[in-house]
Amino acid sequence: MVDHSSYLVQYLPILIFLAVALAISAICVFLPMGVARLTGTHNPNADKNSEYECGFPAFEDPRSQFDVRFYLVAILFIVFDLEAAFLFPWAVSLKETGWAGWLTMMVFLAELVIGFAYAWKKGALDWE
Repeated sequence: MVDHSSYLVQYLPILIFLAVALAISAICVFLPMGVARLTGTHNPNADKNSEYECGFPAFEDPRSQFDVRFYLVAILFIVFDLEAAFLFPWAVSLKETGWAGWLTMMVFLAELVIGFAYAWKKGALDWE
């Protein structure tokens, strides 16, 4: 006869971990909100509720014009951010990859520099 309760006991550390994570998450979310209400710093106004990420109101005419340079800069940021994410594992494994890994990364970086120079020459990074 197999004792199924011993199998369930093995999940107890996972359940404790999830409960602690949930409690810490709830504290990190709800404690600042409660402190703001108790101390009187919760004072919404038009400036606090205005748009701050994209630069234009979210609920307007969908055919209204907007500045596409914001999206171009965002795409360039993502490209160069991914490039930085590729550099860390490459640097860690450089001893194992040897000259072939070094040369491959130099070609990759050269392509990125050429792309950066092209974007700069086209004025994609200029903000007026």
